[in-house]
Amino acid sequence: MGSYICEELVRRGHVVTILDDLSSPANPYPPEANFVKGDLRDIGLVNILVNNADIVIHCAAQISISRSIEDPVFDAQNNIMGTLNLLNATRRVNVKRFVYFSSAATYGNPLRLPVDESHSQEPLSPYGTSKLSGEKYALMFHKAYGLSATSIRPFNIYSSRQDPSNPYSGVISKFIDNVCKGRSPIIFGDGSATRDFVSVHDVVDLVMLMLENDACIGKAFNCGTGNATRIDELANMIIDLYGIDIKPILEPERPGDIKDSFADISLAKNVLGYSPKVSLNDGLKEIKDIKG
Repeated sequence: MGSYICEELVRRGHVVTILDDLSSPANPYPPEANFVKGDLRDIGLVNILVNNADIVIHCAAQISISRSIEDPVFDAQNNIMGTLNLLNATRRVNVKRFVYFSSAATYGNPLRLPVDESHSQEPLSPYGTSKLSGEKYALMFHKAYGLSATSIRPFNIYSSRQDPSNPYSGVISKFIDNVCKGRSPIIFGDGSATRDFVSVHDVVDLVMLMLENDACIGKAFNCGTGNATRIDELANMIIDLYGIDIKPILEPERPGDIKDSFADISLAKNVLGYSPKVSLNDGLKEIKDIKG
């Protein structure tokens, strides 16, 4: 996610500094950006980097739900304390905007569909809890310190840069990796579960709108397409795209998986003028064209 945002900011003429601990495989950051290897838990480093910033976009996180369950303290140290370090450094600087990347995981099991921003937030994992805590801290810093903070709650982001070998990567990258190698995509459950798959390009568009519009300050916004796609339909779309005569393999449903989830994006549309432009079919074709 961060690499795409950096590219767009560089394209718009911004001077960009990237802080990344490289715990995930290196991203193709634009060469025009200033790269710093480091950790948000390093308070001294964070203070130095934020000192000259006019915009802070916080994408860094421990993203593994399973690791958060195995080691909730590690998850909290990264996602809560790292966020708090960044917020505390930023509140001392007169920044135009602080954008916090939250998650649809903060909602837990949807009680109604589509999920809007007023939906109760009852996360099912330490990861979801830490992301919710970071969001609450960011929006509280607006109220307590006047920080121009806003929060984005992405649903299922996909892009050609997701690593299918990463066990925490999205289902689209895993399906495409299997199908392009002539293997059947594996579905956990009966395939009827639904998700809201949003292209990384549309997420970048919403972030840019947040930077341009003060109406976002102090608010959280869903980022999705507003469309629900069944997992078995997704698998068949990818199989058809590659023109291979295979069928998905069904395996037992995983404990804790949410059945249905898709976003109500009317708040982002009405307040910021957000309108997703990349259809799922076009997004899948882009990935195929890039990855082969």
